[in-house]
Amino acid sequence: MTVVEMTCNANSLEVARVCENIESRGGQARVVPWPEGPCVVAVDLHADKAPLAALPGVVALHETKCSFPLASRDVFASRPAMELADGLILGQGVPLVMAGPCSVESRRQLLETARGVKASGASVLRGGAFKPRSNPYAFQGLGSEGIALLLEARKATGLPIITEVMAPEDVEWLAPHVDILQVGTRNMQNFSLLKALGRVDRPVLLKRGMASTVDEWLQAAEYILAGGNSRVVLCERGIRSFDKSTRNTLDLSVIPLVKSLSHLPVVVDPSHATGRRELILPMSLAALAAGADGLIIEVHCAPEEALCDGPQSLDIPAFAALMGRVRHLAGALAAGEEEARCGLGIAI
Repeated sequence: MTVVEMTCNANSLEVARVCENIESRGGQARVVPWPEGPCVVAVDLHADKAPLAALPGVVALHETKCSFPLASRDVFASRPAMELADGLILGQGVPLVMAGPCSVESRRQLLETARGVKASGASVLRGGAFKPRSNPYAFQGLGSEGIALLLEARKATGLPIITEVMAPEDVEWLAPHVDILQVGTRNMQNFSLLKALGRVDRPVLLKRGMASTVDEWLQAAEYILAGGNSRVVLCERGIRSFDKSTRNTLDLSVIPLVKSLSHLPVVVDPSHATGRRELILPMSLAALAAGADGLIIEVHCAPEEALCDGPQSLDIPAFAALMGRVRHLAGALAAGEEEARCGLGIAI
């Protein structure tokens, strides 16, 4: 597969000439309208690629054999740090923490939790307005009323908000109101939803399916990228295994693995991964030590009263303690990286 990278100001005629060149020689061309400049993905093009490089507007040709070229380091070895909201940058070496309740339950619950996580240092408020549940009789969220409460919490705290979107038809009306759209584990391969998210100008947090391979996860991200939305964040939230000691099995090895394959940032959800609040702190620290760019953590002002996932939710004091440890570890990791850059590391 060949990706033709074009200048940021390439015009429609230049793009059309590239597509015509590809198709005239037996290939298929797909235009990806990224904000930084269009790319043309050429599929099944086995002819000489040199003529493409000479066309006006072409910056470079990238070859890859992987099935997720736009997400791949084969094509883009690195990408700029990602802006999730005004002034909020992910991927600059400082862990970004998203926190809040699994589900929006009431005005009091959300505002109290939002103020608590803001005071503790969270950068994004999470909260589910629409909740896909395995049990059809379980609490399914407040829907549009929950979105209204999230908007009120954002106004009260200044925190950007992230919430889950479940259906393609909800993307268009949700996107103008929500800062970050989340795709849950059950919807990771909802291809109609992924295509719809590719057409909006909003960051997308893509959770790994509970039984998905790394290739499947990155190909799901590719659906969004191929639609023109370059702001995709991967989220490891645990995979299903035979062991019932924890809710899921947190796959920490996937963090450095995915970072070796893809330029996309990776955050970790230790709440869903473990299902046990006493494991959230150690798994959060382990995730950051493994190279995660951030965390998404469930916090509730009164976990014992939660309508959803109370056993895996931290209360506000516990979250404040976790944030203190996160800051301490982040400082130590940054110091270690600086020491390595200066050539002061000691080989053992």
